[in-house]
Amino acid sequence: MAGTSRVHLTEPVDVLAFGAHPDDVELSAGGTLAKLAAAGKRCAVVDLTRGELGTRGTAETRDQEASHAADILGLVHRENLALADGFFSEDEASLRAVISAVRRMRPTLVLANALHDRHPDHGRGASLVARACFLAGLVKVETGTAMAPEGPWRPRAVYHYIQDYDRTPDVVMDITGHLDTKMAAILAYKTQFHNPASSEPETPISSPEFLAHVRGRAVTFGRPVGFEAGEGFEVARPVGVASLLDLH
Repeated sequence: MAGTSRVHLTEPVDVLAFGAHPDDVELSAGGTLAKLAAAGKRCAVVDLTRGELGTRGTAETRDQEASHAADILGLVHRENLALADGFFSEDEASLRAVISAVRRMRPTLVLANALHDRHPDHGRGASLVARACFLAGLVKVETGTAMAPEGPWRPRAVYHYIQDYDRTPDVVMDITGHLDTKMAAILAYKTQFHNPASSEPETPISSPEFLAHVRGRAVTFGRPVGFEAGEGFEVARPVGVASLLDLH
């Protein structure tokens, strides 16, 4: 999965989730994707980097783990833009890579990294993706090739999932019944999370307590709105709803 894969899907996707690193999406929006995919929605993931600066594992092992996690979640597509882990910026080349992905997959909704978080790649990835989603709708921004131009496309909305920092969600997605699938997708990253057979250095996310935290946070997000488990999202603009009766 290294490098940009210029795949033109025959049908648009319903939800396209971006992550600065492989496993970002699984940790914070894996239950959402699992639930939507189980309901027949077309979901895809684009990883911005290969996570090559991670203490544990390698870029190659994370490629394999990301592919396995995609199968567990029921994704229709996953690709990696291979931007520089820790060093990518909101420059023209990076913006055009994300714009191209949005235009090729034509998502209704986009999920992106946390607006502000401990890892600087997360907030930077959030800004990069949100800006690219706007630019992707401008006719005069050209991507693709002369033989295969990519037409303008702007998603309906961008939702930012919550990561390391505790933040108050604007929207909570009910993932009741899909928390185990989320956890299975996380555990597909055997080099990153708790694995008794691993001899690699310990990190803040490699302990069994961290996995308990992930599961507990899902319960915490769900409880105020009456869900057994939930995932929280923030938005940069108000969320519209046709009827207040649709809200929990």
